[in-house]
Amino acid sequence: MPRPTFLLPLLLVTFAGCHSAPDQPAAPTPVAEASVKPGINDDFLDPTLDVGKYEQRFEGESREVFAQRGRIAGLLDLRPGMAVADVGAGTGLYTMMFAPKVGAAGRVYGVDIAPKFVEHIRRTAAAKALPQVQAQLCSERSVELPAASVDLVFVCDTYHHFEYPMATLASIHAALRHGGQLVILDFIREPGQSREWILGHVRAGEAVVRQEVEAAGFTFVRREPTPFLRENYLLRFQKP
Repeated sequence: MPRPTFLLPLLLVTFAGCHSAPDQPAAPTPVAEASVKPGINDDFLDPTLDVGKYEQRFEGESREVFAQRGRIAGLLDLRPGMAVADVGAGTGLYTMMFAPKVGAAGRVYGVDIAPKFVEHIRRTAAAKALPQVQAQLCSERSVELPAASVDLVFVCDTYHHFEYPMATLASIHAALRHGGQLVILDFIREPGQSREWILGHVRAGEAVVRQEVEAAGFTFVRREPTPFLRENYLLRFQKP
């Protein structure tokens, strides 16, 4: 999916508790969270959504994360047997790229909030004979993955589409195995530097995203050097 952003006071959210090592902070166990951008995903929930139109939009050379997809995927260091979740998978570009890297013994969850994208991923995986791909419909508050089921979660140009970021981050924290990683690639949002579309569409800049993810119980690992990207940054976090 393409993606927007947000900063709020950190509000507690209801989610399954996630445990961390005794000397590490656990993810917050919250109570209620207001939408940071109501309606941000309405287009994707539209039953008349045209998948072909979004394929052209998401998988065109003018889109940076498509043009540099090989380099971006290479930074993830995927290996045979790994379980990976592509959250905000859209038309399945990265989901299909990840499948050969994890191999038949691995698993790739193509996770999206749009039922039509999920069905498209399911059909594409079947046509390409990739049984390790599982299409997964998520909700506005949860990635809907089993607890401790994945080694890495990849969120490409989607964090700004998290309408309830703390709830969604709590679900990602729960889905990751201990030591698992969360990799977020999103738009640089800097007044005077970013395009007007980004400034209007994306809720929060890199510093806010990092603050929110760390508040959800993740440890910041590093900002990956990506000189081949002009409009996006890539942050790596770990579940303690």
